[in-house]
Amino acid sequence: MSVSLAGPIVLIGAGNMGGAMAMGWVRNGIAGSQIIAADPNPPEAMKARLGEGGIQFSSGAPASVTASVIFVAVKPQVMDKVLPAYKALIGKDTIVVSIAAGKTLGFLEEHLGNAPMVRAMPNTPAMIGRGVTGAFANPLVSEAQRKLVHALLEVSGPVEWVETEALIDAVTALSGSGPAYVFYLAECMAEAGRKLGLPADLAMRLARATVSGAGELLHQSPDEAAQLRKNVTSPGGTTAAALAVLMAEDGMQPLFDAAIKAARDRAEELAG
Repeated sequence: MSVSLAGPIVLIGAGNMGGAMAMGWVRNGIAGSQIIAADPNPPEAMKARLGEGGIQFSSGAPASVTASVIFVAVKPQVMDKVLPAYKALIGKDTIVVSIAAGKTLGFLEEHLGNAPMVRAMPNTPAMIGRGVTGAFANPLVSEAQRKLVHALLEVSGPVEWVETEALIDAVTALSGSGPAYVFYLAECMAEAGRKLGLPADLAMRLARATVSGAGELLHQSPDEAAQLRKNVTSPGGTTAAALAVLMAEDGMQPLFDAAIKAARDRAEELAG
């Protein structure tokens, strides 16, 4: 990763997601000495890993620091209490990046002032470098800052920029919450197999391997998802029989329409 930093990256929150991002930065060439993890009570395992990467620790906002990037990775419910102390770290070229769900750029501005800001929504596979992140930049973000943020977010997987902040709620509903839908799919498949007589542990092993393998094929193949589905489906065969149920008018599509809309609506409520 080739980035130019006039000051440190200050990571607020060294939990699973924030810590995974920081380790990704180190793996991609950012010196640990350029990163300050600010967390009063980081998980011991994460603290050890970050320490091995040369990342500095602070129990709160570090003194006498002007940050290049303030990266907000704390739980939304504590942001009111945590953020004000970091306003003193913002200089004329500082950019603020938040990955906290449900907190708007307007909320961040109330606590940190008028500054270049990006609101981003990664998902949990980011912790293994296989996530996807949706991002929106306010008008104060320069092209150079946007490229910097893109590089920082890309360590966890591809980054997709949206044109309005409102679309971040749709990103949250689709990909931010999406891993849970996939995990539940594996649960449902395993339970259906159990009901057909398979031992429960075998059914789950088959479901897990099938979902993860199909996901990897989707990741590696240049074909569209619809084409990959067709490749598996022989006319009049077993897959076709199952898809006749799943693709019926009352099948998966209307369920997903309703589910993802419910998630989007809830994200809008949380954002106020």
